[in-house]
Amino acid sequence: VQLVESGGELVQAGGSLRLSCTASGRTYSAFAMGWFRQGPGEEREFVAAMTLSDRTYYTDSVKGRFTISRDRVKNTVSLQMNNLKSDDTAVYYCAATGPIVEPVDTIRSYRYWGRGTQVTVSS
Repeated sequence: VQLVESGGELVQAGGSLRLSCTASGRTYSAFAMGWFRQGPGEEREFVAAMTLSDRTYYTDSVKGRFTISRDRVKNTVSLQMNNLKSDDTAVYYCAATGPIVEPVDTIRSYRYWGRGTQVTVSS
């Protein structure tokens, strides 16, 4: 499975961005697709995830502002980010789990990772 993120850029606080993750390989077998982020000097953290049954999960700080979605035809996973804040500045990573059911908000659940895309929110 290969994952490639795109869409990251510099945006002003209050603005919006849409990140996309294009997947290739056996992504149909992944239990969940997720987005994580890593800010400067911080550990990588969970942002959002969507399971095969289209159930979605979000970390508390992005609920109501971010939306994860999936296009099974194009084999992409997107993250719509609205009302961006300076705290959202980070490298955003797309990830995919293996085929078994695992906690979707845990880094160790994810087997495949993209290289990340930089999101910078200016205040």
